[in-house]
Amino acid sequence: MLKRPSFNIGIEEEYQIIDPQTRELRSYITQLLEDAARLKLIELELKPELHQSIVEVGTRVCNTPSEVREELIRLRRNVIMLAERNGLKIAAAGTHPFSHWRSQAITPLERYTTVRSDMAQLAQQLLIFGTHVHIGIEDAEFMIDCMKVVRYFVPHVLCLSTSSPFWLGEDTGLKSYRSVIFSNFPRTGIPPIFNSYHDFNQFVNTLVRTNCIPDGTKIWWDVRPNAKYPTLEFRACDVCTRIEEAVCVAAIFQALCYKLWKMRRDNITFRVYPTELINENKWRAMRYGLDGQLIDLGKQEEKPARELIRELVGWFLDDVLDELGSRKEVEYAYRILEEGSSADRQLATYQAAGDLRAVVDQVISETEEGTR
Repeated sequence: MLKRPSFNIGIEEEYQIIDPQTRELRSYITQLLEDAARLKLIELELKPELHQSIVEVGTRVCNTPSEVREELIRLRRNVIMLAERNGLKIAAAGTHPFSHWRSQAITPLERYTTVRSDMAQLAQQLLIFGTHVHIGIEDAEFMIDCMKVVRYFVPHVLCLSTSSPFWLGEDTGLKSYRSVIFSNFPRTGIPPIFNSYHDFNQFVNTLVRTNCIPDGTKIWWDVRPNAKYPTLEFRACDVCTRIEEAVCVAAIFQALCYKLWKMRRDNITFRVYPTELINENKWRAMRYGLDGQLIDLGKQEEKPARELIRELVGWFLDDVLDELGSRKEVEYAYRILEEGSSADRQLATYQAAGDLRAVVDQVISETEEGTR
């Protein structure tokens, strides 16, 4: 009998530190960390990132999406409070609408100065903010099998999370420009196909042995086996502006992994598609988001992204949602399909106001929803 993995959930979110007067990014993470330590906010678990204008938080291990919601409310409330003590604001969007990467300080820790040294100017340009979702899968072989199949759905979920239409003061014409910036780094994007954990481990060991990477943490695919924890980590999504969007994305990834485990248990499989074809869908998700067409690779035809996402939620995942107790959270996707993603809302605000500062104000407001 195939042992059921835990399918527990953890989320990491990267936030923008904003000066409310200028609406620019502020390089301030060192001071926030010092303030958190002084206040003994041990439970907040703030983490620095590559740039000092980024603050990262991570949830505790959660069993259900409803627990994830409680954690994100707690974390956002505390980090917003901490920022306000320092006269600052927090915003959740995949890119800042107009702050320039040249003016952002790199965090003076060895981990990040090494990245700056290795990646040169590419590291300085990596002024982006993401949502990382961890799903607990203790069976290494199933983890690889799941990764091989679930890659197909990454573009669908990216459409729901897009929150980065602007870059350096310009409307890029893309819904997830963050994905473009990150693609400049090596070992990013849709992962290759591995047929066993041994194959994957051999790949990582070869890169380590030949001094390409120090360890598996420097593999940054859209979905990867985490190098430290028994989790499959989804890294493709822009940071979600609203808490409910982040909970929805996490619930969908959990349901996908559970669905694929049930299929494997019952000796049923889902077709594995070439990375090159999945990349075509990812490009469409980055460019057009919910308003574009995705390719139904099984039928070899284009369909509206909204139609395929409805099919994913309403047909493919429907039979596992009540088992997981996540129907409400997964079906929040329907609201996103109706109202648009964060990127869509940001673009509407800019079209109405003609001012990117109004976009920053909107993102700050939506980031705080449900935390007061």
